[in-house]
Amino acid sequence: MYILGVSAYYHDSAATLIKDGQIVAAAQEERFSRKKHDPGFPRQAVEFCLSYAGIELEEVDMVVFYDKPFLKFERLLETYYNYAPSGLISFLKAMPVWLKEKLLLRKVLDDEFSNIGTLEKDRLFFSEHHLSHGASAFYPSPFEEAAIVTVDGVGEWATASISKGQGSQIEVKRELHFPHSLGLLYSSFTYFLGFRVNSGEYKLMGLAPYGDPVSEETKRFVDIIKKELVDIKDDGSIGLDMNYFSYPTGDRMVKDTVWEKLFGFPRREGESEILQHHCNLAFAIQEVTEEIMLKLATTARELTGSQNLVLAGGVALNCVANGKILTSGIFDKVWIQPAAGDAGGALGAALAGYYIYQNNERQVDLGQDQMKGSYFGPEYSSLDIQKLIRKYAAQAIEFDSLDDVVEKTSTYLSEEKVIGWFQGRMEWGPRSLGNRSILGDARSSDMQKKMNLKIK
Repeated sequence: MYILGVSAYYHDSAATLIKDGQIVAAAQEERFSRKKHDPGFPRQAVEFCLSYAGIELEEVDMVVFYDKPFLKFERLLETYYNYAPSGLISFLKAMPVWLKEKLLLRKVLDDEFSNIGTLEKDRLFFSEHHLSHGASAFYPSPFEEAAIVTVDGVGEWATASISKGQGSQIEVKRELHFPHSLGLLYSSFTYFLGFRVNSGEYKLMGLAPYGDPVSEETKRFVDIIKKELVDIKDDGSIGLDMNYFSYPTGDRMVKDTVWEKLFGFPRREGESEILQHHCNLAFAIQEVTEEIMLKLATTARELTGSQNLVLAGGVALNCVANGKILTSGIFDKVWIQPAAGDAGGALGAALAGYYIYQNNERQVDLGQDQMKGSYFGPEYSSLDIQKLIRKYAAQAIEFDSLDDVVEKTSTYLSEEKVIGWFQGRMEWGPRSLGNRSILGDARSSDMQKKMNLKIK
């Protein structure tokens, strides 16, 4: 049985193909289109998955989309109704797009797939957003049973969820709903500190260590966040004071002038100088995020009784917070989906279709996950590489053995040169896992600056 999972039309579009519950291929559309976080229909990713498996679209038993557009539309309408007349202009702009593309998504997808092959209408299904995330974390994990914590910006309504995975079933225990969202709170600081929402959150996380944890300013920022912006409950649920936020109905995350008065400095413009108060504010929201994630983990342990935890959703890409959960001892074992963001929803949608809709039995190899190192993308032969070298008249040296490659690479690294390392199948997810990596000598005090200036 072949099942194709698809995520699209928000950010990080992707496709995943599974065969009898085993992952065959997975890739994000951005890897083919070269558009970072490409939100469009992942045609090239779908074609790659089918080609790698050696099948046509007609041979796919199910295609599962990673969320349910009607539930999203319900949330959109209710939100604008509750905040009326605020956001009227935004509402009028959004409606034509929703009516044409989102509510008619089944037809849109049918049209897109018709450019690839033949897909019978009764083979197209839709999974809820947080179920897709949770499935992507639980089913490939090495656990027979586990607590599932999903935290992101927002799906249809849910912004955080705690579930219990047992065998082939997933049971939702508790959910937090929009507009109260840890992911959107973090993205609000991403925006205020001058980074791009939905792609710059990793920069905010990287900026946090440069903050001064013992400074009075940093402590004041933490107090402001917890007293003014977010009410943190003991169970990890949160309530945001929406008087400070614009994202429910506006085209900005926060009310700039209100936040300027709150923190004592204006929103940083992108690419402008980063000052110490920017670093201190980044540290503050990172600390608050870690506190909330630890409380959610504690609640997940209490609700599920499980000693194992799996994580997914965009916030699960916050590896610092994940590290705090791991070392806290709340759970004995923690496993995180490498493609924890929306791209991973394509994988979860496919697996949910296989285990929940098709009711197939799950086989677990205890101690060994099903991700195969997360190497599910395309790979290229020596002939492919030679063709590209000739096409661009690139300078190249072909080595006779891997030992020679390693020796030459080591020499370059010792000379403080930056290496682009390329081998095997492409990683699935945003993390460099050794097959598409940038290497530098960590002993060099200038290496980080050199990489940031010349590459990133």
